[in-house]
Amino acid sequence: MTQRSNSASARDIAYHLHPYTNAVKHEAEGPLVLTEGKGVYVYDENGKAYIEGMAGLWCASLGFGEERLVEAATRQLRKLPYYHNFTHKAANVAIDLAEKLIEIAPVPMSKVFFTNSGSEANDTVVKMVWYYNNAIGRPQKKKIISRLKGYHGVTVAAASLTGLPTNHIDFDLPIANILHTDCPHHYRFGQEGESEEDFASRMAANLEKLILDEGPDTVAAFIAEPVQGAGGVIVPPATYFEKVQAVLKKYDILFIADEVITGFGRTGNMFGTETFRLQPDIMTVAKQLSSAYLPIAAVLINDKIYQAIRDNSGRIGTFGHGFTYSGHPVSAAVALETLKIYEERDILSHVRALAPVFQAGLRRFADHPLVGEVRGIGLVGAIELVKDKATKEPFDPKQGVAMKTVSFAQEHGVILRAILDSVAFCPPLIATEAEIAEMFDRFGRALDNAAAWVQERGLRSVA
Repeated sequence: MTQRSNSASARDIAYHLHPYTNAVKHEAEGPLVLTEGKGVYVYDENGKAYIEGMAGLWCASLGFGEERLVEAATRQLRKLPYYHNFTHKAANVAIDLAEKLIEIAPVPMSKVFFTNSGSEANDTVVKMVWYYNNAIGRPQKKKIISRLKGYHGVTVAAASLTGLPTNHIDFDLPIANILHTDCPHHYRFGQEGESEEDFASRMAANLEKLILDEGPDTVAAFIAEPVQGAGGVIVPPATYFEKVQAVLKKYDILFIADEVITGFGRTGNMFGTETFRLQPDIMTVAKQLSSAYLPIAAVLINDKIYQAIRDNSGRIGTFGHGFTYSGHPVSAAVALETLKIYEERDILSHVRALAPVFQAGLRRFADHPLVGEVRGIGLVGAIELVKDKATKEPFDPKQGVAMKTVSFAQEHGVILRAILDSVAFCPPLIATEAEIAEMFDRFGRALDNAAAWVQERGLRSVA
């Protein structure tokens, strides 16, 4: 028997299978092992500080080390560390959180169903949509339309909704009754001379054609993120949602707003639904609901859907769905405290004041020879790297230019995320102007490193 190594990196490689990680590359390079966090910074095992430019995974809105959240969890652990919400039982803090979410919902909602992650929330939505249509006597109306490059999670149903190939390949996905329509990325998919408004009209027309080809009586719902996050921070083109929602209404198709990333202030409003004037029947929220301090997510449904579920559960004898940790009292307590902090510190005003600084910081890189497009809204954005600025020609994905850029950024002390050819930014909502400026200064050095690396390898011609 080999002696166990004391190195955290070696033990990680020996015992830990990572999500969204190339295991072969991981064995060769090892992990970045993080041990502490404070504010917008995290610290590795050697004490090096990094600006967390992605708020973890789009989620640590209040940064790291928020004592009020620690205290909220500790109080609840001492009082009622666990209870379920099955079979007519209820943890009081879960009731409080459900009431608060209905109160702040951007459109009228009736009930909240708790899950532990955005993936579980969107998986639950698929089952609810099917259950709903069975309940009202439409057993054939079951298909759900998502979008290419949309991201809705990794469970079997949620990963099927996700419109990214790596979530499907060799997982035997997508499952039946899941369809995908166009990605509304004007820069990448707009035609020559096509305005954003005309592009949006074409996207809506293509969606309508898909519905008609499938048969409107078979299409149950359409799911969309207000801003497509893990697909590359794709902000919808002007008039897109207005035109899409008209199509959905025409064919009696439910609209599901996936607010897992955009909920709780990210776009400058409490919800992306407000920013883009959406009218969803169902919403899913997670991530910033607890500032990611503990796992919790939720599905919000309107009264039309609730009444059908209610009546059907009466006929069957139960609504046969739920999780052991649905509405976990400690997670609920932390989420409640998070929402209190947003209100008491007026986080929305802070985001609105900081957003122009953040967006200007992004756009200062627009003329860089590697940069094709800069896009974003509120405190989320992305910079798309291209081989040729004039033609928008992308790099060969195997060259990993965005990934290399993110690697250089990490060397300079800022953690970002590569998404295909784009580098994503999503700092904690509590960031200061100085911290945003420092993040972009560090990224600028990394982008120059990447340009030199590309040039040395002959991956593009001199600009």
